[in-house]
Amino acid sequence: MRFDIITLFPDFFASPLQSGLLGKALAKQIAEVHLTNPRDFTTDKHRRVDDEPYGGGVGMLMKPEPIFAAAESLPVLPQREVILMTPQGKTMNQPMFQELAAGYDQLVIICGHYEGVDERVLHLVTREVSLGDFVLTCGEIPALALLNGVIRLLPGTVGKVESLKVESFEAGLLDYPQYTRPPEFRGWQVPEVLLSGNHAGIDRWRKEQQIQRTRDRRPDLYETWLNQSSPDPRGLE
Repeated sequence: MRFDIITLFPDFFASPLQSGLLGKALAKQIAEVHLTNPRDFTTDKHRRVDDEPYGGGVGMLMKPEPIFAAAESLPVLPQREVILMTPQGKTMNQPMFQELAAGYDQLVIICGHYEGVDERVLHLVTREVSLGDFVLTCGEIPALALLNGVIRLLPGTVGKVESLKVESFEAGLLDYPQYTRPPEFRGWQVPEVLLSGNHAGIDRWRKEQQIQRTRDRRPDLYETWLNQSSPDPRGLE
């Protein structure tokens, strides 16, 4: 899968693209990431990528010409999505990552800066995506989150595929509590059921914990899960 990131700060991605599973996935060519700086496509002697907004206002906007030129310099794969990282977009979530990982050959990700981008840039864009209901200094941070969330779902990135099926949000619930050695640490015990060897009992406990944890920590997710589950999902509680 090909990722093209249009960014004023390519160096932002240097360390993350070499680290952990992300770095391994790129080394194994499961995915490829290309960084394109719109400043390289400016035509004035000052290489300006921003300007004052018409009508006045605080701050500067990214100009459309360099962004268009940068995007149009890229190859076009058959299944392609052009994504603008913006607080006004749809909040990224696991179903979105799954859709992008399964349905596209190429993601072009535009990172905004300053007060945003000229509205005409949206003529390039097929999807607007947000990290959440807050404002950051740059689009590179949510772009990296999107990159990580999609690449980890590509075949070959994660060693044990089964682990992707039981983590938070995969079944509409948060993940269950997990423990490793030692069985007792500073007076805190590993739940006895996990030491029992009773796999049916362990599975039931884990499901109960997922339901309880989601209900307590994310009532919004819990209500959605209830509405999408069997007629009596509370039967597991």
